[in-house]
Amino acid sequence: MTEYPEELRWKVHGERAVYDDRWVKVSLVDVEPPDGSRFEHHVVKLDHVAVAMLVNDRDEVLTLWRYRFAVDQWGYELIGGLVETGEEPAATAAREAVEETGWRPIGEPEHIGTFQPLPGIIDAPVDAYLWRKAEKVGEPTDSEEAARIEWIPTSRVVDLVRRGEILGSGAIIPLLYYLASRNTGTSGTR
Repeated sequence: MTEYPEELRWKVHGERAVYDDRWVKVSLVDVEPPDGSRFEHHVVKLDHVAVAMLVNDRDEVLTLWRYRFAVDQWGYELIGGLVETGEEPAATAAREAVEETGWRPIGEPEHIGTFQPLPGIIDAPVDAYLWRKAEKVGEPTDSEEAARIEWIPTSRVVDLVRRGEILGSGAIIPLLYYLASRNTGTSGTR
């Protein structure tokens, strides 16, 4: 068991919402770091997200090619969405795969991990899951999700990340985990 030095834990004295709606909550949190100073720190809270990574027998990954206006950029993403109240994250990821691509994951997924993209200021948990089998069951029901749906060879991933063509940590982390785990013989290998 890992021991955590309590003397390095920041104390939270209170929190006040600055903005709060269905999609995002911004708060000012009254904190005291170990040095004894005290100040308000911005914290952004986003909903829990689940991501589906589908890899086929040709070692290709199913992606969405889409435009993101907030960063004014086109790029590849994995499939994902908000975890609904009472829904397990793996079920969310599987549901989103069908809705966004028309491909249904088959079997039990491998839980790649749970991560926080920017934990210094943003609380936005992401659960990522890997499936190695999927079947085409129809067309996407959410036509605004992607300009195109594409199976890309995993051999292209590192170059696409380097060029900034894979958008967001919700895609980059699972993809790089998958590639790294293949090379180390750990979980995620075939």
